[in-house]
Amino acid sequence: MLGWTFLFLIVALLAGALGFTGIAGASMGIAKVLFFVFLALMIISAVLHVIRGKKPL
Repeated sequence: MLGWTFLFLIVALLAGALGFTGIAGASMGIAKVLFFVFLALMIISAVLHVIRGKKPL
């Protein structure tokens, strides 16, 4: 999922540099949403590992 975030971020940066502001804004919005979903899943995973007594990776 983090790979998708970076992909949309790169698309947004390229589209912004080329002047396609609508595509850049949409791609940046998708990248932002995917980043926060990834961050939430990472935190949940770390908490579950601690609760189970395993070390987080």
